Amino acid sequence: MNKPELFVIRKDLPSRQNKILIMLSFIIPFSLWCIISYVPFVWHPMMKITDAGDVSFFQKDMLTKKNVFFAQNEIIKNKGLKEAKGIPANPIYLPAPHKVAISFVKSFFTHPTRANEPWLYQNLLHSIYIIFLGFFISSIIGIPLGILCGTYKFFSNLIEPFTEYFRYLPAPAFGALAVAVLGINDGPKIAIIFIGTFFQEVLVIANTTRRLDISLIEASQTLGAKKFTIVRTVIIPGILPDLYRDIRILLGWAWTYLIVAEVVGISSGITWFINQQAKYRNFDKVYAGILTIGIIGIISDMLLAKLGKHLFKWENTNIKK
Repeated sequence: MNKPELFVIRKDLPSRQNKILIMLSFIIPFSLWCIISYVPFVWHPMMKITDAGDVSFFQKDMLTKKNVFFAQNEIIKNKGLKEAKGIPANPIYLPAPHKVAISFVKSFFTHPTRANEPWLYQNLLHSIYIIFLGFFISSIIGIPLGILCGTYKFFSNLIEPFTEYFRYLPAPAFGALAVAVLGINDGPKIAIIFIGTFFQEVLVIANTTRRLDISLIEASQTLGAKKFTIVRTVIIPGILPDLYRDIRILLGWAWTYLIVAEVVGISSGITWFINQQAKYRNFDKVYAGILTIGIIGIISDMLLAKLGKHLFKWENTNIKK
């Protein structure tokens, strides 16, 4: 039986190999995290004190650097006092996977530290609301403009040069201005999501529109179709599958601006949760919050991919998973 070639240019692999590689893409980084966390001789630059001995400033469960630990033990040994004991450990900012998993579960069911603080699920819902509204406003303006720029040279020359310039301006730079204009609540956060995605969206969709097979447009012109009829009946249906994929990618782009957007004005949402836990040095909960964003993002993308396969059954190429 012939073994399948893994490195064939632009050809699909067998289904079994595809599934194995997809699993490995998650297993490999997780395994590295486990090795760093659980294998004592891999990194572990700190020492966790199990017995402070006669070292005055050591305390049980305290983390200290290895060079400090051994230096203090050498001093104590020379004095004939009791040496401290400890085990290799990682810094507090790199918790073990099982601690993050426990914190992930507990964060959803544990009451907030203060009575007036929102639950984690409330923070998540607020973040999703910010993402949805900012990206929705960006899309209802950016998609039509992108199609017009990709179809007509007039709109391309009028809109794209400034858009090309503006897309290099970092969205967070507009934070103070957004607060001055829109207040300190959700307005500036939505504005940052909009600024971070709108200008990219126009250019990406314009490029997608230009890739439509020109023969389809020429055929419709030969049959007597008018300008806007061609846009409505040929161009838009022709680019829909690619347009849908572009929106999926750009939605992920919007998520990357979330943390920056939510610290503008009044801190809120999942960003508020992450920052609060960082202040308390609960880094296991910080990781849990970050992973929650990734889980929501990948699940929403997978659902959109499934929906895309259902909506565009006529397309021969596979929708990106």
